[in-house]
Amino acid sequence: MSIFDDISQFLENQLDEFLRNNPHLELQAIEEQLKEQERDTLKLLLDLKKQQQSLQDEILAIANKIQTWHGRVSKAKNAGREDLANAAQEREAALMREGNQVWGKMEGIKTSIAKSQELLQQIEQRRKEVKAKYNQTRTQTQPNKDSSYTTGWNQGTTTQDTSSADYLEAEFQKWELDEELEQMKRNMK
Repeated sequence: MSIFDDISQFLENQLDEFLRNNPHLELQAIEEQLKEQERDTLKLLLDLKKQQQSLQDEILAIANKIQTWHGRVSKAKNAGREDLANAAQEREAALMREGNQVWGKMEGIKTSIAKSQELLQQIEQRRKEVKAKYNQTRTQTQPNKDSSYTTGWNQGTTTQDTSSADYLEAEFQKWELDEELEQMKRNMK
């Protein structure tokens, strides 16, 4: 294992421990993921419905062409033009095959829409469950609101928190710089 793997494993362990100590934060993260999945599924449904409408329009256009060519077949047969009637029948058959293919695509889209709607319902149900569990966890743990350690990742910090963090950062930088200077002095002796 490399040092990066060791550091990565250490950080994962620290995160897991933090989440065990603050289960409401993990539930918030899960709820946020579910919201994102819900948005993505809604977008997919919208795209699928647009495709379905486009395919329906295409089917109608093909049906109109079939109707036109069917009329031409009858007209050519009545006029005794078997050569034109046969060619028109071939064209009508080709349009029927094309229509069947487009119909098959539309049926596939309908199946995808049904599956996406089912998935959306599952996501919504899961969000309700997570929200209920989150509310239950929050009331059980009641974290200290003054503690910046348990502040949610999606909650902002106050100006006081920021200024104290800046002060702490400055103190650490000063201390680390002093240590480096001392080390350099020792190395020069």
